[in-house]
Amino acid sequence: MGSGAADPALPLPPVGFRPDAVRGSGPGQIDYRLARRSILAEYRKGRIARHEVCDAHPELARAARECGEPSSLTCPICEEVNVVLVSYVFGPRLPAFGRCITSKKELTAIAKRSGEFSCYVVEVCPSCSWNHLARTFLLSAGRGRVAAR
Repeated sequence: MGSGAADPALPLPPVGFRPDAVRGSGPGQIDYRLARRSILAEYRKGRIARHEVCDAHPELARAARECGEPSSLTCPICEEVNVVLVSYVFGPRLPAFGRCITSKKELTAIAKRSGEFSCYVVEVCPSCSWNHLARTFLLSAGRGRVAAR
């Protein structure tokens, strides 16, 4: 055993750091771009049908039309129109199905409330109903700021 190679029969030592040490001091943002790229690659290879990726719930499609925030991103499926961003917040004293956010001002007001809130930003194509969770982040009064939509 003088070669310096580890014996595969020996158990690995425990990890020397806590998960919260990796994340930093405050809650972060989770970005779903890699999952989006994977789904789009499968669609382009013909492994996923269009009706499987253009399947926005009618209520999500309505929210996209009525109160979605325009983006500069072209729909990756129909390539005809830009997707819009629809944000939902979940947390204490909000409906179980969440609250659709219609403005940055509304999001800031919720962030000032006591408690911790989760925000989900979904990109939706109002034309073909493509939809994908773009990112999630936490809102809390202690942070004092709201992440960009």
